[in-house]
Amino acid sequence: MTGSWHRDDREMMEYDVLIVGAGPAGLAAAIHLKQLAAHENKEISVCLIEKGAEVGAHLLSGAVLEPRAFEELFPNWKELGAPLNTIAGKDSFLFLTKNSSFILPTPPTMNNHGNYIISLGELARWMAAQAESLGVEIYPGFSGAELLIDKTGCVRGVATGDQGITKKGERGDAFTAGVELVAKQTIFAEGCRGSLTKQLFEKFNLRDGVDPQTYGLGIKEIWEIKPENFKSGAITHTIGWPMDSDTYGGSWLYHYGENLVSIGFVVGLDYQNPSLSPYEEFQRFKHHPDIAKILSGGKRIAYGARALSEGGIQSIPKLTFPGGLLIGDAAGFLNVPKIKGNHTAMKSGMVAAKAISDHFNMGYDSNEVTDYTDQLKQSWLWKELESVRNIRPAFRFGLWLGMLYAAFDNVILKGTAPWTFHNHADHKQLKKANECIKITYPKPDGVLSFDRLTSVSLTGTNHAEDQPAHLQLKDPSLAIDVNYNLYDSPEQRYCPAAVYEIVKDTEDKPRLQINAQNCIHCKTCDIKDPTQNINWVTPEGSGGPNYGAM
Repeated sequence: MTGSWHRDDREMMEYDVLIVGAGPAGLAAAIHLKQLAAHENKEISVCLIEKGAEVGAHLLSGAVLEPRAFEELFPNWKELGAPLNTIAGKDSFLFLTKNSSFILPTPPTMNNHGNYIISLGELARWMAAQAESLGVEIYPGFSGAELLIDKTGCVRGVATGDQGITKKGERGDAFTAGVELVAKQTIFAEGCRGSLTKQLFEKFNLRDGVDPQTYGLGIKEIWEIKPENFKSGAITHTIGWPMDSDTYGGSWLYHYGENLVSIGFVVGLDYQNPSLSPYEEFQRFKHHPDIAKILSGGKRIAYGARALSEGGIQSIPKLTFPGGLLIGDAAGFLNVPKIKGNHTAMKSGMVAAKAISDHFNMGYDSNEVTDYTDQLKQSWLWKELESVRNIRPAFRFGLWLGMLYAAFDNVILKGTAPWTFHNHADHKQLKKANECIKITYPKPDGVLSFDRLTSVSLTGTNHAEDQPAHLQLKDPSLAIDVNYNLYDSPEQRYCPAAVYEIVKDTEDKPRLQINAQNCIHCKTCDIKDPTQNINWVTPEGSGGPNYGAM
């Protein structure tokens, strides 16, 4: 293959299908492509690349798995030994005040009967092994850094990033050119706010006519707790304290494995007060009496954070373009009221695989797989998201009205409302610092709550020291002229990894220091920056966190 997108110093590898991202969506797509080909006695070459050092390294989820899509993909998963080991038990839904709590009825969408508490990283590694056994080529440590688009405007694949580029942007002694991975169809499964997906939005106008995507930031820890505090399968969700009623957010606690608790907190990134810190809200949440008694005497063993797409069906972009398509959280298939997206991500990958298989069977290759969207709209995934489309947007009216509407929509209307609420862009919601009451957070005690750098040390984060910063300012002057002067540099607080820091020079003038080596790839800065001045691009392959069991 030749074209203006080709670079002579890069090796080229060709496949029928290339998948970017080894999360549940990408893995399900790869596996189902191979399953369909085997059923039809055909050959199909499938390559999957993953920017993490290993499959699962960058995955972070609560996670309670609704097994519907997984069982469609692996009807015999029990015989295969899939790591679904903790059956979901009793659900509890609490409203917290500062020192007390009240039991609320569990919303129907949050009923977890028949579900499993899992480690998403562990499940992804198991799925990767199944994919490889079917002949899928998987390459971890390779980040998709560049779209390959030919002169006709068709996506031909992606190029992985060059290795050994110095901070000055020069080729160092260890320079190795990236690889061009070329395919008839490329599936983008990068997850929330993928760097290549953003470029696809702009190149093909995929967001025209749909609502802005909205996001939450999920922060998670794993604790090993005392046996007397452990209740296998117990599931608790909370709302209320420490958040105010105007800010969307809540927590989870899932008991699983051997005396392990997954504990986390989600804050909607449409919050208005620039002094709010999602990380600090989570840390003080753990001091609530109901939470502290569970963690007391335990040990924190893991930490991580990741943005998630909350816009729902009204924020889903156009999903196809010449030569490729979007699946999973890259498209925004999270079911927010369920607090689940792994089952919908897998289903979208399976539907994409079927649409591509049909496309190839009709004799097409690099054309647009328009039937993918049609097949999605006939699936249970689309019906599920359509039925809950109004619940998350209703919370822009505040906690109490949001809860009242959610109950009305769930119980009375059962998701059949003839209206649709619309979303707004999160970065436009911040008020100026002088318009808000400044929030003061308590210092961490080192027992239940911790500082950010201590937390980052648990993530296994690593970036090559002499490489270009993957956090780029489009206009460096805005960091002080706008963010500092008007918003008191909110990036210092919304980042859960202490990447952004205001320091003073010898003349006591402020400047923004970016500690890119701390970055845990949550993408919050790319989302919440008020002028959209921060651009997250891929670092050298395998850089970032290594969550392992998260």
